Amino acid sequence: MGVILATSRSFSDGDVDLVALAHAAGHEIVRGPAHHGLTELAPLLAAADGWIAGTGPVTDDHLAAAPNLRVIARYGVGTEAVDLDAALRRGIPVTNTPGANADAVADHAVGLMLAALRHISDGDRRVRRGDWSVRRGRELGAATVGIVGFGRIGQGVARRLSGFGARILATDPFLPAAVIADAGAEPADLDDLFRTADVITLHAPGGRTLVGAARLDGIRPGLILVNTARPDLVDEPALAEALRDGRLGAYAADTLDGDTAASASPLLADDLADRVTVTPHLGAQTTQAVDNMGSMSLDDVLAVLAGRPPLHPVSPRL
Repeated sequence: MGVILATSRSFSDGDVDLVALAHAAGHEIVRGPAHHGLTELAPLLAAADGWIAGTGPVTDDHLAAAPNLRVIARYGVGTEAVDLDAALRRGIPVTNTPGANADAVADHAVGLMLAALRHISDGDRRVRRGDWSVRRGRELGAATVGIVGFGRIGQGVARRLSGFGARILATDPFLPAAVIADAGAEPADLDDLFRTADVITLHAPGGRTLVGAARLDGIRPGLILVNTARPDLVDEPALAEALRDGRLGAYAADTLDGDTAASASPLLADDLADRVTVTPHLGAQTTQAVDNMGSMSLDDVLAVLAGRPPLHPVSPRL
């Protein structure tokens, strides 16, 4: 019986019993810590034939502790925490789960738009204090919405917005304008999008700041900004300043710089609570997304262990 190490907290935590499926295929699922601390993980890696890895780091030192490892299945899309070069040198294929949580994140992005436009979080807080005064909001169908990054999630947002009747702009440096138009959005330059949109939702990969002080100087007053992608896409101090002076109407996000260590984020200041909504990485946390990510990652591990190519390779030589 082979050993499959699973270090994602939510693996097999949905409706599908993935542990039973692995057992039926002749393999045992062994749980490991999601933080991937090497001291704790090394004994488990020593026996692992496959690894369903969460968001923790996967380094060359981890791989050196796993002499029998034949495949790493990243539970999710991002592979920035995985040393792909080290895996390639050792001949270990790496896979991920593209599109598994796209619908869940698209739903959440639209939910955050509505929460910001209609002051839902602030309204809940005020009612609990006995304050039933009304803050007037705006309708999503009357807004021009800009989508930055038009991959699976961005296109999913566009499909959902079409039902509201919103005007939809989109920008993506990797997609031709015709593809954007065919998917239901108006192609737009990034700067024009920020000058035109009433609501902007970010779905771009991380690694660079898209929303900083200079760009905030050119936005439409009262812009609603939504970020379910990466915290480094925005300059948080610049956002806080723009919220205070009224250039930015609201910020709604599923991530902050430092995340669980982000208690000092300027966006969590008490005076901004009525304009900032933050959720703790809820975007991908639906039963359906958990089942999709788990099933895709397990299928790829089982394929490699059975001598077949995986369906969702990341490593360049696969």
